[in-house]
Amino acid sequence: MTTLAFDTHAFVKRLHEVGFTDEQAERLAELSQEIVNATLEQIHQRELASKQDLKETELRLELKIAETKSDLIRWIVGAGLLQTALITALLLKLSSGI
Repeated sequence: MTTLAFDTHAFVKRLHEVGFTDEQAERLAELSQEIVNATLEQIHQRELASKQDLKETELRLELKIAETKSDLIRWIVGAGLLQTALITALLLKLSSGI
């Protein structure tokens, strides 16, 4: 998971400078740290979901490519057999006329 340095001591010190009490500043620093951690966790979960989505898309594409390859091979073999049959029939027709 991604980590982010959050200097709570400096945060508390800055809050003191603007008039917060020790208790208020420390509590606000704790809450801010919790918010930062929760936000990072959400970002991490979204990244995992995105990676999973990409993997699923990749698998679907690989399946479609395999299906297309199979169809293409069937068409090529079929066309080759038809061509062979036509050439054979033409040769038989021509040879019977001689």
